[in-house]
Amino acid sequence: MKRICQFISKYMGVLVFAAAVLAFIFPDALSRIRPKVINYLLGVVMFGMGLTLNLKDFKVVFSRPKDIIIGCLAQFTIMPLLAWVLARVFRLDDALALGVVLVGCCPGGTASNVITYLAKGDLALSVGMTGVSTILAPLLTPVLTWALAGHSVHVNVLGMLLSILWVVILPIVIGLIIKSLWPKFTDKAVDYLPAFSSVAIAFIVAIIIAANADKLLAGGMIIVLVVMLHNICGLGLGYFIGRLLKLSEPKKRAISIEVGMQNSGLASSLATLHFAAYPLATIPGAIFSVWHNISGAIVAYIFRKNERIDFQAAGKH
Repeated sequence: MKRICQFISKYMGVLVFAAAVLAFIFPDALSRIRPKVINYLLGVVMFGMGLTLNLKDFKVVFSRPKDIIIGCLAQFTIMPLLAWVLARVFRLDDALALGVVLVGCCPGGTASNVITYLAKGDLALSVGMTGVSTILAPLLTPVLTWALAGHSVHVNVLGMLLSILWVVILPIVIGLIIKSLWPKFTDKAVDYLPAFSSVAIAFIVAIIIAANADKLLAGGMIIVLVVMLHNICGLGLGYFIGRLLKLSEPKKRAISIEVGMQNSGLASSLATLHFAAYPLATIPGAIFSVWHNISGAIVAYIFRKNERIDFQAAGKH
C-alpha cells in the first residue's frame, strides 16, 4: 500500500493530467457530481496539509523574517499583477479574466514544497512561505480579487474571507490539533497523505473539466496559453527577484517555485462558491492545477541538472 501511495504522489502531474483528459472525453461520467463537492475535496487536501505541518515549520518566520517577507511580497504582487496584465493583453471575457485573477490572488500551493525539495531548494523557506501565505489568504485573496476584478464583476470580500477560513484555515487547524494529540497516528498517516491529496486534486480538476467540456472546445486554447504564461512568468520573475536581491541559489529556487505554483484548487473552489453566474471562472484554476505540476517537475529537473553541471565544472578547477 505504501509503495502504491508513493507511486501516486511521485507521478501526481501525470495523474492530474490523465484525470483532465478522461473528464474531457467522458464528461457525462461526472455530470451528476455537484460542484460543491470541490470544496469538500479541497478541505481534505488542506486537512492533510495540517497533519504534515509542525509548529517548528514556522520557526523560519521568526529566525529569517526577511526571507519570508521577500517571498510573500513577491507571491502577492507578481502573480496577481501578472494575472491582470495577461487578462488585458489577451482580452479575456469577464468570466475567464476573473478565473485567472483568482488563481493569481491565491496563496502558494501545497505541491510547491515537494517541487522545492526535488529542485534542491530551501525547503524550510518554501514551507514557511506556504504557511504564511495561506494564513494571509483570508484577507489578501478577497481584497486583491476585488481590487483587480471588482470593476467588472461583483466581489463579495467578506463572503470570500469566510469561505477561505472554513475551507482552508479550519481544516489545517484541525489537522494541527490532531497531530498534536495523536502524533504516532499522524506519523504513520503522513506516508499516505500525499497520495490522497493527489487523488483529491485530480477529482477537483476532473469535476471542473467535465462540467465545462463543451465550453473548453470553443475557446480553450487561449486560456490554456494564458495559464501557461502566468505560471512560467511567475517562476521566472520569482527567480529574478531572488537574483536581484543576491539571495543564495537554494533561496532563489524556493521563491521561484513558491511564486509560480498557486493553490489553484482554492481558486476553483472560490469561483464555484461565489461566482456561480460565471461558470467559466472555474476553468483557469483547473488548467493551472494540471499545468503547474508538469512545469514544476520540469523546473525541478532543470535546477538539479544545472547543479550537477556546476559541480562538475567546479571539480575540474
